[in-house]
Amino acid sequence: MDDRTVILKYDGGELELPIVEGTEGGGGIDIGNLRAKTSLVALDYGFANTAGTMSGVSFVDGEAGELRYRGYSIEELAEKSTFLEVAYLLFYGELPTEAALESYTQNVTRHTLLNEEMKRLFDAFPKSAHPMAILASATNAMATFYPDFHNPTDPHAVEQSALRLIAKLPTVAAFAYKKSMGQPYMYPRNDLDYVSNFLHMMFALPVEDHEVDPVVAKALDVLLILHADHGQNCSTSTVRLAGSSQANLFTSVAAGMSALWGPLHGGANQRVVEMLHQIDEDGRDFEKYIKKAKDPNDPFRLWGFGHRVYKNYDPRARILKSFAYQVIDRVGVDDPLLDIAIKLEEAALSDDYFVERRLYPNVDFYSGLMFRALGFPVRMFTPLFAIGRLPGWVAQWREMTEDPETKIGRPRQIFTGHPARKVER
Repeated sequence: MDDRTVILKYDGGELELPIVEGTEGGGGIDIGNLRAKTSLVALDYGFANTAGTMSGVSFVDGEAGELRYRGYSIEELAEKSTFLEVAYLLFYGELPTEAALESYTQNVTRHTLLNEEMKRLFDAFPKSAHPMAILASATNAMATFYPDFHNPTDPHAVEQSALRLIAKLPTVAAFAYKKSMGQPYMYPRNDLDYVSNFLHMMFALPVEDHEVDPVVAKALDVLLILHADHGQNCSTSTVRLAGSSQANLFTSVAAGMSALWGPLHGGANQRVVEMLHQIDEDGRDFEKYIKKAKDPNDPFRLWGFGHRVYKNYDPRARILKSFAYQVIDRVGVDDPLLDIAIKLEEAALSDDYFVERRLYPNVDFYSGLMFRALGFPVRMFTPLFAIGRLPGWVAQWREMTEDPETKIGRPRQIFTGHPARKVER
């Protein structure tokens, strides 16, 4: 707590509000007593100026274009760590020792199988079902198999729930994909690492051998690391809000998946690819679409540019851009959409309209192209985002349940409807 305060003047008096400082990135005004003292509430659409919690999981500096997990820069983690190391870091707060990582990896590997009864759930969905619908439903259903791990105040139950979610979500996602393709489900293999195992379950068939390209596996590993956490975004806030009712971890994560599905959040990378397809089919005239994006009377939106937090180049997009050509060259795919994306970015960043508004490419601008180059269909982009974001959701949920200041989420409203009236007959 800082010694500084802010004085709020209102009809009827003044209220002294304390300032709470973080370790970085500025502080906030504690308005916890605002309503009790003044009968007023703060109105903040989208909570753009409201901190609902204090957190030590990840730090985002939108002005500088920086992202850190538990103090480590995203650039260093993407270069030197694996996704499972990052998952461990986010949950336990420190990078694992060699022995701790080996133990953690073995535990994850032992829990990748799904209970056979869950196959009936997958079979019940129509072939046309979106994988995100299956993913959220299966994650929620998973809770029914582990009733002993529902107590959010039991550290062992929380640890075991987190372990099973990290282990099983790739299997759930792969099964959802196989269902949509009408192909047999591929079981996980304990002899493969985490990402290679997922790629095997996604693309292997029982009638032939399937070798996972280590370059492809590394690229996907980096993609997952880049998505692991990002402060109090829409889906993370949803996980916390659901968990504030003491809902179990599986159910809270399933709620976050539903929030992630929206096109303004996790579905944005799919929109980017669809937009690039549209430009490609329209003669690759990207200048035309730059003009459309600048026209206030045109509903067209340039997906993949700008961010609620970043007012600089998204560091995740910078990392992905450096990977994009390597991966596409490795897999031997001639993707015209990447060339359009590069030209679109160059044109936008040299245009005063985008520069003045600080509309830089975000992670969605390149992640969809990377997922596409790795062989994933568009419908799997958001499930991939969910697998990557899972460690952050878990860490944020755990942090919330261990915080003695946590209360059940219950935002206020300013009522603008009819005042009291009577039924006239």
